[in-house]
Amino acid sequence: MDTFLELVAESLYKQFGENLNQVAVIFPNKRASLFFNEYLAKQANHPVWAPTYMSISELFQELSPLQIGDPIQLVCELYSVFKKNTESTETLDDFYFWGELLISDFDDVDKNLVDATKLFQNLKDLKELMDSASFLAPEEEQAIQDFFENFSIEKSTALKEKFMTLWNNLGSIYLHFKERLKTLGVAYEGMLYREVIESLDLDKLPFTHYAFIGFNVLNQVETKLFKELHKENRALFYWDYDLYYTKQNKFHEAGEFIRRNLSQFPNQLGEEHFNNLSKPKTIHYVASSTESAQASIIPSWLPTVKKNRERENAIVLCNESLLLPVLQAIPPEVEHINITMGFPLVQTPIFTLISSLVRMQTDGARNHGDFYNYDVVTSVLKHPYLINTTPEATPLVDHLLANNIFYPKPTFLAKDDFLKEIFTPTLSSLELINYLIQTIEKIASNYRDSAEVQQDVYDQLYREAIFRSYTIANRFKDLIEEGTLDVKIDTLTKLLERVLASTSIPFHGEPAIGLQIMGVLETRNLDFKNLVLLSLNEGQLPKSEGDNSFIPYNLRKAFGMTTIEHKNSVYAYYFYRLIQRAEHITLLYNNSSSGLNRAEWSRFMLQLLIEWNHPIERFFLSAGQTPSASLELVIPKSKQVQEKLWRKFDSRQNPKTILSPSAINTYLDCKLKFFNRYIAEIKEPDEVSPEIDSALFGSIFHRAAELLYTHLTQRSKLITEAALENLLKNKRKLEDYVHIAFKELFFKVDKREEVQYNGTQLINRRVITSYLEQLIINDKSYTPFSLISMEEKIREEVTISNGSEVLTINLGGFIDRQDLKDGVLRIIDYKTGGTPSSLNEINELFTPSKNRAGYIFQTFLYADIVSRKSDYHVAPSLLYIHRAASGTYSPIIEMGSRNKKVELSNFTIIRDEFRKRLLELLNEIFFEDVTYTQTEDLDKCNYCEYKRICRR
Repeated sequence: MDTFLELVAESLYKQFGENLNQVAVIFPNKRASLFFNEYLAKQANHPVWAPTYMSISELFQELSPLQIGDPIQLVCELYSVFKKNTESTETLDDFYFWGELLISDFDDVDKNLVDATKLFQNLKDLKELMDSASFLAPEEEQAIQDFFENFSIEKSTALKEKFMTLWNNLGSIYLHFKERLKTLGVAYEGMLYREVIESLDLDKLPFTHYAFIGFNVLNQVETKLFKELHKENRALFYWDYDLYYTKQNKFHEAGEFIRRNLSQFPNQLGEEHFNNLSKPKTIHYVASSTESAQASIIPSWLPTVKKNRERENAIVLCNESLLLPVLQAIPPEVEHINITMGFPLVQTPIFTLISSLVRMQTDGARNHGDFYNYDVVTSVLKHPYLINTTPEATPLVDHLLANNIFYPKPTFLAKDDFLKEIFTPTLSSLELINYLIQTIEKIASNYRDSAEVQQDVYDQLYREAIFRSYTIANRFKDLIEEGTLDVKIDTLTKLLERVLASTSIPFHGEPAIGLQIMGVLETRNLDFKNLVLLSLNEGQLPKSEGDNSFIPYNLRKAFGMTTIEHKNSVYAYYFYRLIQRAEHITLLYNNSSSGLNRAEWSRFMLQLLIEWNHPIERFFLSAGQTPSASLELVIPKSKQVQEKLWRKFDSRQNPKTILSPSAINTYLDCKLKFFNRYIAEIKEPDEVSPEIDSALFGSIFHRAAELLYTHLTQRSKLITEAALENLLKNKRKLEDYVHIAFKELFFKVDKREEVQYNGTQLINRRVITSYLEQLIINDKSYTPFSLISMEEKIREEVTISNGSEVLTINLGGFIDRQDLKDGVLRIIDYKTGGTPSSLNEINELFTPSKNRAGYIFQTFLYADIVSRKSDYHVAPSLLYIHRAASGTYSPIIEMGSRNKKVELSNFTIIRDEFRKRLLELLNEIFFEDVTYTQTEDLDKCNYCEYKRICRR
């Protein structure tokens, strides 16, 4: 295969031989020159002077005294011009992002040599201009007519007036902006191009000949330069194309610009070199179910690559974010790799650190930096660079977690000098940028001094990323200190993130050897025998770029400016030119709709499938294994398991260990969960969250109720209606009880310490306060009664035996409340959620089922223990707080058939039956040879902490 650059090298050497130093070789970009130089060297059998290589942009910059301006500086200068011309009070923060759009329009105007005066005329006069449009070209006149079909001159609207006002000033803004930039010696690219071409003196050009290689779409400035040099016979043109889309398909979009170029500027190479797409090729279309899975095809594709011909093979990433999966998929037998696109800085640790720091100092800072949000603080402290820089980072995270400190203060976080700097609030743009610079300096110093850092390719990239981030931050600092960039912190952070995200770190190495990994734009002028294109989806190729502009589409088209059709034709050319000389082509696309991906293969794939006369094979990429169904987990009760169970609950070995109703309920609901929690003692990792789950919500209510009644019964256990009525009137007092409960159980601080609530926490606090009110209302209807205890711990020693072995265990737990009235001792369990369960008979409590009443079992167990020590009638009760405000509501549990349910005011009626079934269950738990199996009720798995173990 003779590549395009080889053909060009041969042609140039034949024409100029030893005089190549008189030739400037111009490429669309510089990468092609690295390959071209090698091909040119092969033409000579002895050393010769090489031509001068440059990109088209470098050529124009060499011919101009102006410098390309910094993008941020350009927008800031445009803003100053905008304010002077419009007397607008709009801030730079509001102006900045559409200022970028305006410069893009100006750039397009200049590169296409548009008559700016004509373009920026007042829209109010366009109707008159259409009536006397002698100065307009026919296509310009038609475009304006088309525009006004949907833009009425006669009908005035606020939007139209604003639009016209802007257009009234665009012309003067454009002119004054260029004048301002000239005085500063800078320009945007289009301005520089236009300045060069309008003052071009061919006699001053330093080279005898200029060879333009591999161009496609030309703007008007480039076209004019080509024409001037062509007239003087100083230009050579090498167009790369294929007859397939220039002659055989004369309306093919890939050849739109090449056909025009060939007619104006004859190619130095004959047509016989450009008939490659009609030849048979091996083309595979491969669909992938995910984006990153496409990289898995690379190991199976690479065996076709011969080691000494690695350079003939290329992996092209239409979605450049696939770089990391591709690098990880390349096997070690590939000796050389050349990555042309650079490594995205956004995928380096320094970017995530900067993002976390910025987020902490902006969204994560409360009350002007008096304290920070927990989540942003931990995201900073858990960052590898922080962990490696200060030994205090990890212990500090653990402390925040253990104590539920959701809003730590900077003074609390300042455990050493470095952390003091990290958690110093920043209140201005300059403070923020200085803060980032100091942090990056410290990270870089520690990174450099660390002996543990591995010296590999990623280490080099990460070091370079730190340096690039540092230089970018310093550039922002200079602009802010100069007064050029006067923006709020929010705008600064958006700009900084955008600049960092668009930065790439170059890979070091020899670019002209090895397997090539490239983006689409880097493939221009290059040819490969074997090609893999990844993520060839609509939106990736062609790119789904917006066509935002202040200049309406029809006007852009009429004045010869860039339109969306231009961009689509350019991408079509990139695609067809890339595959025209390849022999083996594999095109992959993602066929799964997720996120922004629409699961549409590129239109170019569809076109090729329809138009090409040779077969194309289609495949589907599937995983090497299919997901297997979750295996049933069964753990037998071995001798070791039983011994551990006995050691844990034997009261003689562990007199303080209690078998609680919740443990027994766990056994009945899911034996495997019982094993994990009470025998294997697998604990879920501690996590802190500013949100309140149902269990914590209930605990806070319980504690608030305990505080309330403890205070109420300091002098007397008797609860009266008057006392409760006074409490209802003192809502502030109720809120204080809830506030103290929050401090103890949620914030985990002393009751004298101040805390900060977020919105959700305030809502929960208010709901719990209302629940206290409902509890008091229900209790008021029950007064007078005596409060016996709150949150009392009870226990009973129970002996069980299987005939040959005897085990003594402690049954018990905490009773939320016990109260006494008229000889009835109510055992009350508060419930802040759920619905009351019904009970027909005792056996239901011991039979695993979907609707087994576990709450009733718990209360019955407490009633069973208490009734054996009390002379009163014991009434097991479940007080559902959200139903308590009803005057007729009674928490005493009812039992019996549907039509004959009665309140169980005396537990002794069923106590013996309950105890019999309980002992049978305890014998099963501790003696019988049962296995620990998973529950059959999958609803119970939804919120189980062992769900990931069971894979349910």
